[in-house]
Amino acid sequence: MEYKRILLKLSGEALAGDKHQGFSEEEVTRVAGEVKKVVDKGIQVGIVIGGGNFWRGRSSNDMDRVKADQIGMLATVMNCIYAADAFRRAGMKCRLMSPYAIGDVTELYVRDKAIEAMEAGEVVFFAGGSGHPFFSTDMPAVLRAVETQCDAILSAKAIDGVYDSDPKINPNAKKYDTMKMSDIVDQKLGVIDLASAVLAMENHMPMVLFGLNEENSIIKAVSGEKIGTLVEA
Repeated sequence: MEYKRILLKLSGEALAGDKHQGFSEEEVTRVAGEVKKVVDKGIQVGIVIGGGNFWRGRSSNDMDRVKADQIGMLATVMNCIYAADAFRRAGMKCRLMSPYAIGDVTELYVRDKAIEAMEAGEVVFFAGGSGHPFFSTDMPAVLRAVETQCDAILSAKAIDGVYDSDPKINPNAKKYDTMKMSDIVDQKLGVIDLASAVLAMENHMPMVLFGLNEENSIIKAVSGEKIGTLVEA
């Protein structure tokens, strides 16, 4: 199955490459090249990027959680600005939207405008998280995918799928090829946050979780090739 409209969720850490912080220009350029091939096939693309390459506020126990999450949301804006510029250099039209106004940096998110932009072939970056604290970027990924009627969420991470235990700790960890969203909810597997998994399950939104570092991984995921873990809604 090849999708017609997808929400691509990119890990901030994955975009940092081996540097683990900030940006890897080589990695972001490679991702832009893969997405360009997807867009050239007529597939509509929306993008949410995490902020973990700049800020992981949940590990700051001494800071007010609301303020920490606000910094995290701004980190996603920085990532979207950088990535959108790389995408434009690769030959794509891009639009940055956020749930709150940020001068002339982004425009205010409006569902109908986002859909119109994707239908016109623009890559729409959904920056700034959900606009509310206490949610990871999994939530805006699912929320925007449901709102804009995407066929699926393609979640590109630093790890190549869902395992029954941490493969970094357990060398015998088993990787799942397919599973149900209800399994993630019932077993609290933690590959996406629980509230986001429930929202995806209730709205029948499938998800493919795969490793960004694999060559042509985004193209393979969009084309429906076997890659990572398919999480059926």
